[in-house]
Amino acid sequence: MAGLADTTGLVLAGGAGRRVGGADKGLLPWRGRPLVEQVVQKLRGEVATLLISCNRNPDYYASLADRIVADQRPGFAGPLAGIEAAIPVLDSEFLLICPCDTPHLPGDLGARLLGALREAGSATDISYAHDGERAQYLCALLRTRILDSLTRELDTGTRAVRDWYRLHQSIAVDFSTQRGCFRNINRVEQA
Repeated sequence: MAGLADTTGLVLAGGAGRRVGGADKGLLPWRGRPLVEQVVQKLRGEVATLLISCNRNPDYYASLADRIVADQRPGFAGPLAGIEAAIPVLDSEFLLICPCDTPHLPGDLGARLLGALREAGSATDISYAHDGERAQYLCALLRTRILDSLTRELDTGTRAVRDWYRLHQSIAVDFSTQRGCFRNINRVEQA
């Protein structure tokens, strides 16, 4: 897709799976296929390179991605640690992130986030989806130039994505007409 040629996609699949009994959430079956396969299918057309951040089942995840990365921090340190794991392999201007448990992602997520980021100007570094009720901080496009600050923040104990975003100029992008696209599969009975 034009405009996203300088974009790397990162699917965050490295969580502990606490809400699903410790299972690897990306592998939960949903409509006959693992959740992560459906997310990868949505992102493939929007990015030049696709990474998956995973801390288990690396062979399976490697079969879906151009490359996998794993947390360098112990104990399932959260989504920021998954983003940090990608830093050494990034060579694009933008990073499109999303969690592995959102199989309904809009097909134009990256394009809309990139359009909003460009419209906001070069001082804005992050655009993220807002579903009309809540910010969807893990469905976001980041300028990779800000990633240098991530390791420092993790080292000081920051774990919440929104807290790291507050250090940078960011904008919410209205996806209120597509609210259901951001529904997370967070319990075994939903999968």
